[in-house]
Amino acid sequence: MKTRTTLILTSFLLLVSFITVSGQSSSFTGEWKLNREKSNIQDNQLILTKIKMQLKSDSLLTTRTYENQNGEEYPFDENITLDGKDCKITIYDMPRATRASVSKSDGTMQIESTTTFYANGGEENLVAKEAWKVEDGGKSLSLTFTNTMSAGSATGTHYFDRVK
Repeated sequence: MKTRTTLILTSFLLLVSFITVSGQSSSFTGEWKLNREKSNIQDNQLILTKIKMQLKSDSLLTTRTYENQNGEEYPFDENITLDGKDCKITIYDMPRATRASVSKSDGTMQIESTTTFYANGGEENLVAKEAWKVEDGGKSLSLTFTNTMSAGSATGTHYFDRVK
């Protein structure tokens, strides 16, 4: 009888944890496109226009597509753990370290990255702090960001619509 109770309790706990992980994955997982009308886009900036996300219980796989003012696109893939540890990749010859976590209280995903590049004869770091939140019943995604470099910082919020 004791073994049966333990087995039932273990099965219940596994089912509850699976439902929690499945709900988390489905909220961010998908393809998102920038809603240019709702977003405040600065001129002459490289902006994130599309993002494809696959959220798992312990990691986030993204394909980010940035666009310049001429409409040229620059996509890159990134696989980030959700344990707050640095994940390192190289994007177009620029090293990037990223760490991410998901808030258990409100489901917001926090992503912080440092991308190193060379400009004006020296090394420059772009530090980006992002907060992603699924809104409108899963139809939209907001990205609140602060980008900091030696020349100053830029803040704002961009809105994305679910494509798939």
